[in-house]
This record gives sequence, structure tokens and C-alpha cells, in this order.
Amino acid sequence: MTRDIAVVAFAQSDVLRTTEEQSEVEMLMPVLHDVLDRTGLKTADIGFTCSGSSDYLAGRAFSFTLALDGVGAWPPISESHVEMDGAWALYEAWTKLLTGDADTALVYSYGKSSPGSLRDVLTRQLDPYYVAPLWPDSVALAALQAQALIDAGDTDEPALAAIGARSRAVDNPRAQLTGGVPQGEYVVRPLRTGDCPPIGDGAAAVVLAAGERARELCERPAWIRGIDHRIEAHALGVRDLTDSPSTRLAAEKAGAFERPVDTAELHAPFTSQEVVLRKALKLADDVRVNPSGGALAANPMMAAGLIRIGEAAAGIHRGESDRALAHATSGPCLQQNLVAVLEGDPR
Repeated sequence: MTRDIAVVAFAQSDVLRTTEEQSEVEMLMPVLHDVLDRTGLKTADIGFTCSGSSDYLAGRAFSFTLALDGVGAWPPISESHVEMDGAWALYEAWTKLLTGDADTALVYSYGKSSPGSLRDVLTRQLDPYYVAPLWPDSVALAALQAQALIDAGDTDEPALAAIGARSRAVDNPRAQLTGGVPQGEYVVRPLRTGDCPPIGDGAAAVVLAAGERARELCERPAWIRGIDHRIEAHALGVRDLTDSPSTRLAAEKAGAFERPVDTAELHAPFTSQEVVLRKALKLADDVRVNPSGGALAANPMMAAGLIRIGEAAAGIHRGESDRALAHATSGPCLQQNLVAVLEGDPR
């Protein structure tokens, strides 16, 4: 890397079970205004804009172009889009700033899961010849992973319940579920309601800046010391579901193992996935995991991964963290994984 790049601002919407009275643009605009207000920047000051969303959720092709109404595409802007979680949009923006083509970047993502059946929609991620025609939904696949962990002796149902309870015992006004959420009935054994993420609509945005520009815009920037993403084999049958080699490799390439982190924001929509990630990332017991509540408290599709990076950065901005790890995932059973390491200036 030839430039120091930092997250200088983060904003997100409330995550709600349904936002049927709002369009994606109406849901997104307050978040964009919020994140820019935190820096004092205007749209014209942004050198590059990158977004993440999914046309499958919206149910129409090129739906992301409508969201540009919320950004403001005139005068003409340098803009890109990824059909992924916003964490991958941040990766593209980070790369753009590394080249020196821009000094600031706006990254945003959003998702409305409420209009359709999310469990059915996510089957479209699967192998189209052998797996997708069987329609195994996202919870059933996560249950396979959870059972594999239990059979291997890595966890048990009470331990999974404790993860769910801890994740929702947070004071996060933006979260969808907080407080004493009951474990509930089995959804797909061994996963109960409390082991699964809520379905909700939400949006998030961050601003990136390079070098001294970052210090001008933020009192304590969250410097991205490393970021990398990797992918597992598409076929579930050739993977060990109790481990995540792609997460471990991404963490290694991002420099996560060079020094201990004090905070980890993990994108683990199911309690069993936190077990896998803790092992792959070699997290010590004293690391604060998901102080925001994580995806078990709020899981807006296409934004939850970007929120993990944003929450990790916000902890550094507030002085609550000095070195944090942020993780994002996409696909069934932790198929694709991104890891970022963020640090604040010494105090």
C-alpha cells in the first residue's frame, strides 16, 4: 500500500421488520445526509462513489440505478456498483483511493428483505444444477453447519443459546432485536428462533479518506491497515463446514495475526457461525465480540457486512477501541469472507 486510507464517518438507518411505506431511495437518503454531515462534505466533494445491493431483493433489474437519485448524480459523478454486500463496495473504493484517482469515497449499501420470502430468495445463490433445484433454504443449510459443529464437539445447543442471548443484550438503538429475546422453538433442528437472524430492512454508509485529508475530516480516523477477501468452493459437499479456511487466509493477508485486536465485529447471522469464525480468526477470550449486537441483532441483507466495518470504525472514532477486526460474509455457510483490520492513532 502506498497511501494510508481511513474510515472517517459511519451512519446507518434503524433496521425494521418492514419498510413498506418507503422506497429504497427514501430509506437511503437520511443515511447519506447523516454520513456526509458528520464530515462536513457535500456530494460534489466526493471523489468516488460505490454501492452494494441486490437486484434479487428488489425484484427488478438494475434497481441500484434508482438509488442514485438519493446520492445525486448531477453534476456527473464517478460511480460504481457491486452486486454484493456493501463491504465489497468498500473494498473497491479502498482500491480506487490506493491508486490516487480520488482522495475521498462514499460507500453505501441497502437491502429490503421484507417484500418476499428471504429463505427462498437466497436459494438462488446455490449451485444451479445440483443444489438449487432441491430448494434447501438458508436456515436449513445453516442447520447442517450447526449440526456438524455439534457432532465435532465444537459446541452444543446451550452454548449457541448463550451466543444469541449475549448478542441481543446490547444497547444499540439501531438494532432490530435487543434485550431478553427468547430462544424459542426449533426452526430447523438444532437451530431455534434465537439462533437465527431477524429479517429486516436497512441501509448504511461510510466515508473513506486518504492521508491528511482523513485527519482533516475526523478527529480520530480508523485507518484500514489491511483488507482482503477470499472464497470457498461453491459445492457444499467438498467443504468442511466446521472450519473457514477462506476467513483465516483473508485475515492473514489483512495482517490480523500480526498483533492482537481488542474488538471484533463478526458478520455471523447464525450463532453457529460465530463459533466457526472465532476459531478461524484465533480470537482470544478477552476480545470484545460484536459489542453492537452483530447480525443476530440486526441483519439487513447487503448492508450487514458494511455495518460491521462501520461499527468497528465507530468504536475507534469514539476511543473505545485501538485495533479492531471487521468481518463480512456472503453466500451459504460462510462461503465468501472479507476481513479488514482497523487502527486508531496512538493516544
